[in-house]
Amino acid sequence: MKRVFFLFFIVIIVGNFLCAQDREVLGDRAQQILKEITVEQFEDPGFWYGAIPGDMGVIMLNTREGKPVELQEGSDTRLEEDSKYNLPPGKHVLGVKVQFYKRAVTSFAIYPVRPIPIEGITKRISVWIAGRNFRHTLNIIVEDYFGVRHELTLGQLTFRGWQKLSVTIPGTIVQDEHHFTSRSGLKIVGFSIDCDLMESYGTFYMYFDDISAETDLFAEEYKDRDDIPDNW
Repeated sequence: MKRVFFLFFIVIIVGNFLCAQDREVLGDRAQQILKEITVEQFEDPGFWYGAIPGDMGVIMLNTREGKPVELQEGSDTRLEEDSKYNLPPGKHVLGVKVQFYKRAVTSFAIYPVRPIPIEGITKRISVWIAGRNFRHTLNIIVEDYFGVRHELTLGQLTFRGWQKLSVTIPGTIVQDEHHFTSRSGLKIVGFSIDCDLMESYGTFYMYFDDISAETDLFAEEYKDRDDIPDNW
């Protein structure tokens, strides 16, 4: 009898624990507004600059007319001009040209003149890249709530033409602080490219277009209009 009562007691405890977990998960999901928003379209070449070790090569940036077909055809619904989180469709891409002095293990990077903030709590970041089938690896550099920088891998450039590369933001990157509501999210501070030793020679071209982010805008949508921002 005691054994049956003990097993019954354990079943009740486990059941309550699982129900509490389900309620917590459902509550978290209920308080999310996930949207894919436009972050940057590379229309202004003066907003970006390149960096490479001086003894490894030279880097040049320029805008070129063009677009991935998916964006030209307007199949991406977030590119609506009337959306407050999105920019109007652009007509240009950012070209990056690197001329290597010698074959070596090296890297180069491009940076915006100021960090690019992302509204809300970012879940995923994507960027369109025109690759030339090199084994170089593209990374994105983000800054968290506390100003700490993190480098996340988007993938290798082993493809031809346009491809959308994405990375999921790990939960270990802090994007908000529960005491404050006036600021949250990530900032994009640049892209770095780790060059493959066997392919870091001659001239290398790549093109960037349309950074977007899947982000939770719940706090942005339901922010009190009369709240005082903590930004002084």
